[in-house]
Amino acid sequence: MVIFEWMNKKMKTLIALSIVPQVILVKWLGNYPELIETYYSLGLYPVISGFWRTILGWIPFSVGDIIYALLIVLGISYVIVNRVAIKKNLLGFLRDIAMVLSVAYFTFYLLWGLNYYREPLAKSLEIGGKHSHEDLMNLIDQLILKTNEIHFQITKDTGKIVEVPYTKKEISELTLKGYKSLGKQIPLFTYNRPSLKTSIFSTALTYMGYGGYLNPFTNEAQTNDRLPNFRFPVICGHEIGHQLGYSAENETNFIGYLVTVNNEDIYFKYAAYAYALSYCLNELVQWDQDVFKREYSKLNPGVKKNYKELANFYEAYENPMEPVFKSIFNTFLKANNQKDGIKSYNAVVSLLVNYYRQNPL
Repeated sequence: MVIFEWMNKKMKTLIALSIVPQVILVKWLGNYPELIETYYSLGLYPVISGFWRTILGWIPFSVGDIIYALLIVLGISYVIVNRVAIKKNLLGFLRDIAMVLSVAYFTFYLLWGLNYYREPLAKSLEIGGKHSHEDLMNLIDQLILKTNEIHFQITKDTGKIVEVPYTKKEISELTLKGYKSLGKQIPLFTYNRPSLKTSIFSTALTYMGYGGYLNPFTNEAQTNDRLPNFRFPVICGHEIGHQLGYSAENETNFIGYLVTVNNEDIYFKYAAYAYALSYCLNELVQWDQDVFKREYSKLNPGVKKNYKELANFYEAYENPMEPVFKSIFNTFLKANNQKDGIKSYNAVVSLLVNYYRQNPL
């Protein structure tokens, strides 16, 4: 018994310490994006993700969310029940935590995380990188025209807000149809065996300021069903983009836009154009506030009401902890090959500008 106990402790220590070579290996592999792209992102990962989506995709609720909830409850219960033993053997407890983190680290990068180090999407689509102020202005003018045009087609009244008349489930189903269409145009975005679900943590996600997330362990795309329908279609497309193996937030923002704007549904097109325009205007206001005001004034009053609806939604959930959660996520992104952290979401503008230089609106 003593020998087995010694071996058990030694094994736990070895697993805990293995996180060091794991980190070194991941960072080393990150220097070879072509290798990651070929053998992981387009090789091993589609097999892994396809397997999990096949096993769990048909289940109507989020299995991953339930697992997370159970782990949180079990972890808290364990600490409470064993608090005396933990105090007596604090080093052993810390070793066990390190062991769990080591296993989680290995599993995360095997099942999804190596996608952080794949080739940039701009390179795969051959659409260039940076953009000029003139390029941005040209796209903004085009997006304002398209957004106003579709807004009026829907409402027949420039001052009326657009109300997307679908349930969250219907929006999810329309998103899947959009991916079928997009996959025919761009094979990289072919999406089979869907696993798109609303999160049971939607209220918590709202307070944290998130529209959804991908569970890397179960490969379920989770969406925040508290979001206004005006924004929900692009969020669905964004999270599926993560499922397809694209980790960079600017890239999944772009994919979410692309699949939504290519949908035959007019409400989806409106949501997509307004979404892309909001990012472009956000960049413009940082360059020249007077020009921003001039461009924003061109929007139909009803479009502005939709933007206000979204702003009011987020303001209603503002809380002191939101910046903390975003700071943690910002650090996580920077540690995973996204040097701009949360600001990388805004880098979608370059993808949009350069895509439309080659594919005019």
